[in-house]
Parts: sequence; C-alpha cells; structure tokens
Amino acid sequence: MSDQNQQPVFQIQRVYLKDLSLEQPNSPAIFLEQEGPNIEIAVDVGVEALAETIFESTVTITVTAKVKDKVAFLVEGKQAGIFEAANIPPEQLDPLLGIGCPNIIYPYLRANIADIITRAGFPPVHLAEINFEAFYQQRLQALQQQQQGGSGLVMPDGTAAVKQ
Repeated sequence: MSDQNQQPVFQIQRVYLKDLSLEQPNSPAIFLEQEGPNIEIAVDVGVEALAETIFESTVTITVTAKVKDKVAFLVEGKQAGIFEAANIPPEQLDPLLGIGCPNIIYPYLRANIADIITRAGFPPVHLAEINFEAFYQQRLQALQQQQQGGSGLVMPDGTAAVKQ
C-alpha cells in the first residue's frame, strides 16, 4: 500500500516541562518596593525531528519583571511535546509543527509560569493567548528576507535586522 492511500496520523505522545528556571537577584529587598514591576515577555518556538514521523515541539517563554532598574524576578520556562505526524503532505507538516503543536503545549507552559511566579512570592503573571499562526508567518517572512540578502539576524519580535 502506498503512502498516498494511508490516512494522515497526528497524535500527542507526551507533553512535558523541559526546563524551568527562576532568578530573584534582588530578594528580599525587592519585596519592600512599593512600585509595581514592569513586565517584559519573550517567546520562542522550536521543532526538532526525533525520528521519521516523531517530532519534538517546544515553546520557550522568558518573563522579566523589573522595579525601576532592579530585576524583581526572571523566569524562563520551556514546555515541550512529542508528536507523531505521519502521512501528512509536506506543505501541511511545517504549519502543523509550527502552529498546531505550540497551540497544544502553550497552555501547560502558561500554567507552569504562573505557578512558579506565585511560589516565588509574587502575584501571578497571567500570560495572554498567543497567535502562533501570526508568529509563524512573521518567522517565515524574516527567513525569506534573510535569504534575499538580509543581514541574517532576526530581531526578538521576529523581524529581520537591517544592514546599516
């Protein structure tokens, strides 16, 4: 039987917390500050082929909270999932891995980030929903610009760096 006649397969094999770190470089003094923190959030998505039809998808979030110029806390979490994707056309596989898989594992990461921040003694940071399709499209555009003679550097917001 050829692959063309086989049904597409997409299954979650496992979802797990791959990495989680917390830094509080200015504790306990930071707890005495009256001013609320300024929150910065960075997002990254990755995919790695583990076998012919098995892939690991990761979402990494870095949350940095600063009061004035002092870091209150820095949390970095990486949630991962192992997915089986077989008999899926190549033009559909990349969006599935770059959009669909992050959509599945992101809610777990959001909960883990909120939990660790609360356990650190701070009010939880509730991360907003992420449009992984828009994130995916930005990364594709940056990659295309890079291939068309850009500097090869991608900025944190997904845009390509421009040579001066």
